[in-house]
Amino acid sequence: MTYPILYVPAVNCRVAEDNVRKHSNADADAQFEAHLGETGIVLQNLIGVPIKRRKDHYDIYAGGRRLSRTLANIEKGVLPKDFQVPVMVVPSAADAISMSLAENFFQLAMNPADACTAFRTIIDKEKKTVADIAKRFSLTVRFVEGRLRLANLATPVFEALARGEITLDIAKAYAKTSDPVRQASVFESLAGTYYANNVAEIERQVSAGSYNGGHPKALLVGRDAYLAAGGTIDRDLYSNAESELWTNRELLDQLADEALAEAAEAIREREGFAEVRTIAATHVPYTATMGLRRIDGILPSLTEEQEARQQAIKAEIEEIEEAAADSQDYSEEQLERIDELEEELGAIQDRQAVYEPEQKARALAYVVIGEDGQPMVEETLFVAASDEEDEDIDPDADGDDGDGSDDTDAAETPRKASLSQKLVDRLALMRTELVALHVANDPHFAMDLGTFIMVDGAHRKFAGAYDLASGLKAPLPDRRVGNYVSETAAAEAWAKLEADLDQSWRDGDDAVARFDAFRALPDEARAAWFAWAIARTIEPVTDSGSGAPFLRHLGRSLDIDVARWWRPTARNFFDAVTRNWILDLFGEIGGEDLKSRYGAAKKADLAASAEKLFAGQTIIEAEIKDKVVAWLPQPMRIEEPAPVESSGPTRAELAAAIGARGDASLTDESADEPVEAANDGANDLANEVDGDDLAQAA
Repeated sequence: MTYPILYVPAVNCRVAEDNVRKHSNADADAQFEAHLGETGIVLQNLIGVPIKRRKDHYDIYAGGRRLSRTLANIEKGVLPKDFQVPVMVVPSAADAISMSLAENFFQLAMNPADACTAFRTIIDKEKKTVADIAKRFSLTVRFVEGRLRLANLATPVFEALARGEITLDIAKAYAKTSDPVRQASVFESLAGTYYANNVAEIERQVSAGSYNGGHPKALLVGRDAYLAAGGTIDRDLYSNAESELWTNRELLDQLADEALAEAAEAIREREGFAEVRTIAATHVPYTATMGLRRIDGILPSLTEEQEARQQAIKAEIEEIEEAAADSQDYSEEQLERIDELEEELGAIQDRQAVYEPEQKARALAYVVIGEDGQPMVEETLFVAASDEEDEDIDPDADGDDGDGSDDTDAAETPRKASLSQKLVDRLALMRTELVALHVANDPHFAMDLGTFIMVDGAHRKFAGAYDLASGLKAPLPDRRVGNYVSETAAAEAWAKLEADLDQSWRDGDDAVARFDAFRALPDEARAAWFAWAIARTIEPVTDSGSGAPFLRHLGRSLDIDVARWWRPTARNFFDAVTRNWILDLFGEIGGEDLKSRYGAAKKADLAASAEKLFAGQTIIEAEIKDKVVAWLPQPMRIEEPAPVESSGPTRAELAAAIGARGDASLTDESADEPVEAANDGANDLANEVDGDDLAQAA
């Protein structure tokens, strides 16, 4: 069925209350309004129903957004008051609502690739400018430029966008560079991989070899200076100036070095440093200061106000701790207040050391680039090379060879220009590559080297192995329980193992001598040190940790008899669990008879009795003895935990097992109701204690 389309004054129309579109977008509405005001064209007719008793007036059920933007233009005087809109007139509201819903529901957004092509076609055929298109469609010039840039994407990338195989965001990531060859190369290399739809990885690869405009080096040099020197910029139209690509990396490096050197000389003259070195980075690498002697600054004294506040903070913390000791626990308010006080106290005590003019006069300072692109002096100063040399000279020594010409010759001999830090770094890299290649081709040497680096570094007092030219370490992991000292058989055996290691190589005066001495050890001695270095890195993990299955597998692979090496004692286990927990364990192992034997014992006596019982030192039935000498809490077992069955214990059963441990919230009148969720933490309640209890015991 067809309905007539009439041109009606827009002011005679109103948006119907039952119009299906209830929500809109303010930015899109503003663009649409500007477009209507510019072109004066309502691209699609409205759908309306005549208003009763009001001739030539209509309720609009489809096109309410078009109508509202048109009326806004009339109100602003952009369109004339008699401006007309096309309205398809239907007889009933029901028909209009149905047609409006279909219009909105089946509306298909334009493919971004088609929009890109359309913009380019308008420019080519209508000879319009980017600004003309932006004005016509109420868009920003930047938006239109972005779409035109997408139209110039490498063919495989653009075709993927047109087919809907990649999103608009992915296409924008490829447009980060205007080089279609680079785009196609990255697109092909990532096709079918995990990173094919990863915006960050695409941007990283297409912009490789460039700096962005927000890089500290770019901020230091400045855009104008970079362009004046012949640099090129590949603009990112989808972000701000910080993300545009400065593609002449070598040029920017050179300009940054020069700018930083100039700034460093000014800083040296202003601050009075003996020597200044520049590093075109945001920090000084550790390797740059290896072997240099630091100059300790002078810590400013606290002011009277700071000293008084410090004492007041300490006194308040002591008061809180005394109050908590009386109640045997800290409240949330007390903990929060202590955190506030300790933070304030730290701010007072954390004072920046300052350097006296005499210290600066013999100091070596490093100048780097701040995140904001400004040259800045690193906080730590070092003794300048000339001062180090002076300290090695005996002032009483006669440096004259008898003819008195030394001073004259030194004055006339020009000082040799030093190499730039950048060249020195490159040479160091190339030398390292050469050494690394040969190490990789000699597995036996590599084994000796790796073992030596790990064990020598492990014996440093402050774990500083800066003179070993390697980042390889065999550090002790976090022990999880502070300074807890284990007294197990395994701990004693470990101490004996360490004592039996051949320590003779450690007598060398320096790393070179120690390494040569280490290589001279017998094969078995070096292998023992290697095993020691690897073993000390194994981390303690609870059964909830991701590494627990692998740790248990290591134990099984080594056929470890845990029960032979470790037995629960009062100190390492039973003191950390409750009296009722121990009794429940007795009941699980030996039944109610065994449990009742110790039912009247106090906690300390019960823990001591449990230690003897589980060590096999108590006269008891053979069947029960076999169980107790083999029993282990779950966190000590290397067997994989048994899978939890789907049907859990009843609340009554669970309460009987753990109620005495304070889990009263699990007991109620529903004694026969299954509690499957309880199985998550209760595989074997009689045999298990959690890691927190063990940590508390430690």
